[in-house]
Amino acid sequence: MSDRREKMANGATEEQPFWRAKTMAEMTPGEWESLCDGCGRCCLNKLEDWDTGEIHYTNIACTLFDGQTCQCRDYANRFKTVPDCVKLEPQDVAGYAWLPPTCAYRRLDEGRDLAEWHPLISGDPESVHRAGISVRGKTRSEDGLTPEDYEDHLVDWVNVDPTK
Repeated sequence: MSDRREKMANGATEEQPFWRAKTMAEMTPGEWESLCDGCGRCCLNKLEDWDTGEIHYTNIACTLFDGQTCQCRDYANRFKTVPDCVKLEPQDVAGYAWLPPTCAYRRLDEGRDLAEWHPLISGDPESVHRAGISVRGKTRSEDGLTPEDYEDHLVDWVNVDPTK
């Protein structure tokens, strides 16, 4: 199949890629999954202030998170291993206040476009790491920690979007 016909078959037009031509709810599962830039920010544990609802990020990653590849070690079975892992669904994105501002799902939900570092824009899955957006090399595993330890691992760099 030609590149043009393949793009057309994937829901893009000659002028617009699929994420501009479709709503998130109209995307195929493959298109939806490809929106993830692989930064790993959503795989960090968060604390919520019960009084204000404010989300505080930690540098503590899920037990399944590989801090060098920024990938889940068992993506297909993650819900069995980590029962509180959240499956992102198009209809729920607006309600996920904990999604970092750099997240493609959040950006699109807010009417913004994908960032220049996004692999769908750059054509390179390493671009998110080179741009300093990913958590590569910045995390520690939750293994061996208690919830009381989390406050000692708060970070503020997760909630920063350099494009704003």
